[in-house]
Amino acid sequence: MDHLYRELAPISAGAWEQIENEAKSRLVTHLAARKLVDLSGPQGWSYSATDLGRVGEVASPAEGVRAVQRRVLPLVELRAEFSVSREELDDAERGAGDIELPELDEAVRQIALAENVAVFQGFPAAGMPGITESTSHSPMEVDEDMEQYPRVVAQATDLLRRSGIGGPYGLAISPEIYTGIVETTEHGGYLLLDHLRQILDGPLVWAPGAECGIVLSLRGGDFELDCGQDLSIGYLAHDAGTVRLYVEESFSFRVREPDAAVALRRPG
Repeated sequence: MDHLYRELAPISAGAWEQIENEAKSRLVTHLAARKLVDLSGPQGWSYSATDLGRVGEVASPAEGVRAVQRRVLPLVELRAEFSVSREELDDAERGAGDIELPELDEAVRQIALAENVAVFQGFPAAGMPGITESTSHSPMEVDEDMEQYPRVVAQATDLLRRSGIGGPYGLAISPEIYTGIVETTEHGGYLLLDHLRQILDGPLVWAPGAECGIVLSLRGGDFELDCGQDLSIGYLAHDAGTVRLYVEESFSFRVREPDAAVALRRPG
């Protein structure tokens, strides 16, 4: 038995399959950061820290001997709990292929948002600076006029190139701004979304957790999400009416190249 304790849950193989499929389908949409940064792993639940490849000097235990200590970045564990109705689980046993899992959908949204925020904005309590905090470039301002985005994004990609950072490039954009971009047609009938993709030579990603937007290189090696245990569902407890479950992961994030991203922000 592993630490997820799934064997103790009163859930059939068929119901587990529906729960897993529902979680995966939602995660594909919400895990925006993973579409733009390097993902290493999963290394497993027992994997505890990312090797930073550096050392720090410490007091030596003996005269005439220099002592240094390896530096590592501990992984953080995230967990979001949810409940499943036992009536719905019974319906799954009867052959229902569309059981209702509203709390699962919300738990998946919450944990994906937490991962996105850690990557884009940082997780100070865990010692993980995010992309917008780490970038060496000053943020570029963009107002509410959607048609300003091609100019600003072109300036951002040009800045990256002049800094020696090659493409292709991607754009993480907040959900409300993404909607505005999708709805906008430029003069001449050209879709703004297609124009931005041409400038980037890469994707424009709907990104909960991105405060405004981030233009970043997708060449690889600049941003690393190091995964211990990938997102998994475990068992907590059950009673006559519900089964308590959770979705959990462990990871660290680090910015290897601060020059490889430009943050966008609203004026003021």
